Amino acid sequence: MNTQSVTALRKRTSIREQVTLALRAAITSGEMVPGEVYSAPALSERFEVSATPVREAMLDLVNEGLVTAVVNKGFRVTEVSDQDLDDIANLRLLIEPPAVRIATPHVPESAFGELRAMADEIVATAESGDLTRYLEVDRQFHLEILSYAGNAKLVAEISRLRTQTRMYGLQAAAQNHTLAESASEHHRIVDLIEARDAEGAENLTIQHIAHARGVWATSDVASDEPTLRRLWVQPHAAH
Repeated sequence: MNTQSVTALRKRTSIREQVTLALRAAITSGEMVPGEVYSAPALSERFEVSATPVREAMLDLVNEGLVTAVVNKGFRVTEVSDQDLDDIANLRLLIEPPAVRIATPHVPESAFGELRAMADEIVATAESGDLTRYLEVDRQFHLEILSYAGNAKLVAEISRLRTQTRMYGLQAAAQNHTLAESASEHHRIVDLIEARDAEGAENLTIQHIAHARGVWATSDVASDEPTLRRLWVQPHAAH
């Protein structure tokens, strides 16, 4: 877990919130191993904070389904199967790209400055390997765009599905600079939306989600094309 990123977040959030962000990122990236039990005292030493905000953060993650409480021991990271990850990716493919298409004509000109600033930070954190901040800004970026589709329940559902996603190869991708290459897609998404190219923004979102399940889901960062094809054929077959 990147304790430096926790320190950087202190000016923006409470200790409980910053620890929650760091723990969520560690679970999503696979740094905290599924099935293993982590104690609040041990984690508090790593974060250099008291055990209380760590326990509170872990309880937040229990509510999100990322960990389960183990009496007198700590918290066990929830195990997610490959089938679960495929199901999550397929759900996102069914609802997120069409929502981006719907949102595209409704994103106001005043929003593009902030969206580009977030895209810049996503690339910067990918290059620096700050996965805690990378995952949080990435989440904010996509949910901000989706908010312009005008469906709060859809945004909440996408947020929930993103939380359940696991990207076990994310650390390796950050180290070999593959993550930074993918991060540049956020600039292209903004460009397409600003050009009011709804179809192009939708198609790039499809590719972007496939990265989450393809490249970042395993340590194999060579090619995600088979996964992209496999994931996207199933939803379209239903139409």
